[in-house]
Amino acid sequence: MPNTHVVLGAGPVGRAVVAALVARGIEPTVVTCSGSVVPGAGSRRADIRDLRQATAALAAAELVFQCAQPPYHRWPDRFPALQAAVVEAASAAGALLVVTENLYGYGPVSGPITEDLPLAATTRKGAVRARMWRDLELAHHAGRLRVVAARGSDLFGPGAVDSAVGSRFFTALSRGRPAAVIGNPDRLHTYTYVGDLGEAMVRLSETPRTWGSAWHVPNAPTVSTRTFAGLAAGLVGMDARLRRIAPWQLRLLGAAVPALRETVEMLYEFDDDWLVDHSDYASVVGDHATPLDQALAATIASPKRAPAAAA
Repeated sequence: MPNTHVVLGAGPVGRAVVAALVARGIEPTVVTCSGSVVPGAGSRRADIRDLRQATAALAAAELVFQCAQPPYHRWPDRFPALQAAVVEAASAAGALLVVTENLYGYGPVSGPITEDLPLAATTRKGAVRARMWRDLELAHHAGRLRVVAARGSDLFGPGAVDSAVGSRFFTALSRGRPAAVIGNPDRLHTYTYVGDLGEAMVRLSETPRTWGSAWHVPNAPTVSTRTFAGLAAGLVGMDARLRRIAPWQLRLLGAAVPALRETVEMLYEFDDDWLVDHSDYASVVGDHATPLDQALAATIASPKRAPAAAA
């Protein structure tokens, strides 16, 4: 029997979606270029940037969870085309498309970040995110396909290796070493636990009332990055030590590591308070945010290795 639940990408978000589906007794199929194997799921190899391959991979799908993305520094030239192929393939299958998004599209925000704010970003990656959501929204309202989006903030959790608070951050804290941070660590900053993002994507797929819109997924109460680090370090009996990386250092390192160069334009998220409001989601779907101490403990206990490629 063909699998009707398809997860695109085997990175941390794709794996979190698989875990949420498996908890419901559903065995999805994970589609990646490499044919990555994810526990609890079937595996299929396909390059979803290619419309023919994407269409074949999604032919029997009723639900498609789009968790794949190009390399961070290739978003502007690759991400819209990747999404366009997925949209065409999901539309041909008549599937609901559930998309992972972030908050870049809003640009700098003063005060709590809510879904009714305009997508006013002028950064390279923010403008791409805004454009991609508008394309999805137009396709939904035109009746080409059904779509819903889950928007998370900066990720942490098992497999979230390359986040601002990824594996290097937690490894340093657990060993009593200074953890590198960007921006002002004493500002409030909402971080999204990857398990909550995966659960939210599945819940949105189960709630037709949410379709056609983008929603902020549940997050634990927001604290400063310094407090976040202190709670994590305290779980392993350490004191948190932070080392702030200056913008000029990011630019210098970015000459060799393109992903770091791309971080510079997003520093506004860390220089001021970045407080995400998920009350609209909670009022419709429920608030299932994992308590911060539990999420941090699960992150520290997880293997500190990179997951399979996302796309």
